[in-house]
Amino acid sequence: MIIVNKAYRYRLYPTAEQKIMFAKTFGCARFIYNKMLGDRLNHYKEAGKKLNNTPARYKSEFPWLKEVDSLALANAQMNLNKSYNNFWNHCKNFGKPRFKSKKTGHCSYSTNNQKGSVRVEENKVKLPKIGWVKLCLHRPLMENGIIKTVTISKTPSGKFYISILVEYENQILPIIPKRFLGLDFAMHGLYVASDEDDADYPNFLRRAEKRLAKAQRKLSKRRKGSHNRDKQRLRVAILHEKTANQRRDFLHKKARCLVDHYDAIGIEDISVKAMAKHKKGGKFSFGKSIADNGWNKFVNILEYKLAWQGKMLIKIYKWYPSSQLCHVCGYQNNKTKDLSVREWNCPKCGSHHNRDKNAAINIREEARRISA
Repeated sequence: MIIVNKAYRYRLYPTAEQKIMFAKTFGCARFIYNKMLGDRLNHYKEAGKKLNNTPARYKSEFPWLKEVDSLALANAQMNLNKSYNNFWNHCKNFGKPRFKSKKTGHCSYSTNNQKGSVRVEENKVKLPKIGWVKLCLHRPLMENGIIKTVTISKTPSGKFYISILVEYENQILPIIPKRFLGLDFAMHGLYVASDEDDADYPNFLRRAEKRLAKAQRKLSKRRKGSHNRDKQRLRVAILHEKTANQRRDFLHKKARCLVDHYDAIGIEDISVKAMAKHKKGGKFSFGKSIADNGWNKFVNILEYKLAWQGKMLIKIYKWYPSSQLCHVCGYQNNKTKDLSVREWNCPKCGSHHNRDKNAAINIREEARRISA
């Protein structure tokens, strides 16, 4: 048996008093993170050494820190330690830790379950210093699972959510894959599959662009600090949230359909971040199209949904010539095809290929070879 973790996300419906307490905890966690980071940076400038400070040393100076959950402050310290140590040990790959801003609209804090301090009963969850909070329990927690940590968050639209991390014993053994599927990344359609219909991603962000642009123009004309600006900011946040929810729902449904029908799925290990910087014709950027379809999130969803059933996601080397190979005879075209070439004929066997479909089939066969 393997001990694994699984997270559940629910919508919270706090009372007015609980919203105030949540706001205090969000602010205290952000304050202690920024205060500790500032002191560490100043200490390094003066002494040239790292400073190992803790939230406890600030409670005498700022007594209002005692009003909130102490574990929320401890988790803020852990997050700072992680980012600070990553910068010190791997400064080439990680930038210097940044101060947290309260103007982003998104707030969160994490706390731990200690001797039943966090528990779920019916449609309520008990949280330290908060008490029982109503939630929408749209699916039950894992049976015989142990709640480890919870993260409470507030979206820019004003909604509250809770993510519950549950630890349990996984009794599912890895299976020997028999049914394989290859997926080739598609900029506008999400993916092209070797043995399935294409995803045909609806481009939710592109569809909402006109409404977003109109709402954001109105926001820019509102006077800063006014009540009307706050109302318009909320309208913009709701539009962005709707687009994100549509994308998340689409990706989860597509991933669930593929995972239920195949034992192993092969994809190319591509760098979406690098592709987003690519320019077409020197003017048009692919960044918006790539950010819209959410490929990285889709891969992450596929990976853990496959793992839950003992199946596997196989990542193919990014320089594998999937679009240059003929899947019928194995002929490889040594000349790199321009992206404008969507179809081609094999000079050896004469087979006619759709570029993306042919690449998906080659990815499937490479995944089969790797798994064997």
